[in-house]
Amino acid sequence: MSVLIILLALTLLIAGAWAGASVLALAPLLAVVAAFLSGDPALASYTQVFMKGAGGFVISFFPLFLLGAMFGRVMEMSGAADTLARAIADLVGRKNAIPAVVLACAVLTYGGVSLFVVAFTAWPLARALFIQTGLPARLIPATIALGAFTFTMTALPGTPSIQNAIPMATFATTPFAAPGLGLIAGGIMLGLGLLWLRTRTARLAGEPPPVRNGASSETVALPLWRAALPIASVAPMTLLMDQFILPGLDTSYLADPVYGATELARVKGLWSVIAALTFGLMLALVVSPPPKILETTGAGAESSLLPLFNTASLVGFGAVIAILPGFEVLRSAIDGLSGGNVVISAALSSGLLSGITGSASGGMSIALDVLGPTLVAQAVSQNVDPALLHRVIAVATGGLDTLPHNGAVITLLGICGMTHRQAYGDIFVVAVLVPLVACAAIVALGISFGSF
Repeated sequence: MSVLIILLALTLLIAGAWAGASVLALAPLLAVVAAFLSGDPALASYTQVFMKGAGGFVISFFPLFLLGAMFGRVMEMSGAADTLARAIADLVGRKNAIPAVVLACAVLTYGGVSLFVVAFTAWPLARALFIQTGLPARLIPATIALGAFTFTMTALPGTPSIQNAIPMATFATTPFAAPGLGLIAGGIMLGLGLLWLRTRTARLAGEPPPVRNGASSETVALPLWRAALPIASVAPMTLLMDQFILPGLDTSYLADPVYGATELARVKGLWSVIAALTFGLMLALVVSPPPKILETTGAGAESSLLPLFNTASLVGFGAVIAILPGFEVLRSAIDGLSGGNVVISAALSSGLLSGITGSASGGMSIALDVLGPTLVAQAVSQNVDPALLHRVIAVATGGLDTLPHNGAVITLLGICGMTHRQAYGDIFVVAVLVPLVACAAIVALGISFGSF
């Protein structure tokens, strides 16, 4: 019965998101109902568990959402994002509309632009290219999702995404953890995703392309080097901060309880990403400033709040689910399926929680809060490199997170003017099934050959 309550709450959350309900309001409601039906105190579950989980997520990761949204808005309003996207489309060939859109989204997200901003930026480009080539409109959301929601979010080493940042504190790793496995996972996602979209293009031949509305998507021309420089600076700056600048500083003050009684290894990954995004933002303001700097940065800061609190609300929902009796049943089942192997256990538990919360970062945060110390201890006893767990968990949470109640999916469909019924099926394949295949591949490789 306890497991059925969790499944019921998750089903209602997905159904509500499918129908267009706000997960910001729906998640706490269903968390309280699930706690009540499980015999847990409803109000305490809300104020002491839900709010603690949601608030903890905001405290930990507000800087990444804030900086990513501001950076993305500056890139968007200055015309830099559009310039980059069009340059990539010209390079790949506008007849290759799907690979062009995927690559444009990948470059932007790997450069540090928020995937929510990328979705807004890529839509006009994708729409224009799909009209030119006669491709069916319903494939646009899946094409954008493949480029923005998959391999650049969880797999590619050095990506400044929050999904790549969260495991660093638990495992004392860097954004470049297990680079070889990350590249393999990324290659699988990209290859299989493009293959699926190509197959679907053939099957849907004859379906209508997007409708012209007479609006121009052209922006003020910007030299390519000015558009590309801020994006290109983020990954090198992350590496420079992590490997050279921060280790050379005196950070003994971190041992003070005022600063969390921690050590540099636990925070330098997050600090590196924060510093790199700040540098990229400052560089963008210098070489490709938007017309109204204060208005643009202010709007970017405000735009960070909805995705931040949507994710935090889903984290709170998952935190409540994690204390229910049914979750212990699910956890025991996962332990049984993993056979005691910490790599398999990490992938299954984090993937399950990302599916429950509809958020890779949310599911990962809960998994590491609840299971982190256990995973670290098991990794030591089984002689498993923490970098392997970092990459496996990141990739594992980037699969089931993209269920219908995922905030990015809801936003993307809204931008494209489509419903779940019209376009979610292809999103499910490229952003759920294909990443799960990639995760299974690197789990098998990691168990066989270790981290590389």
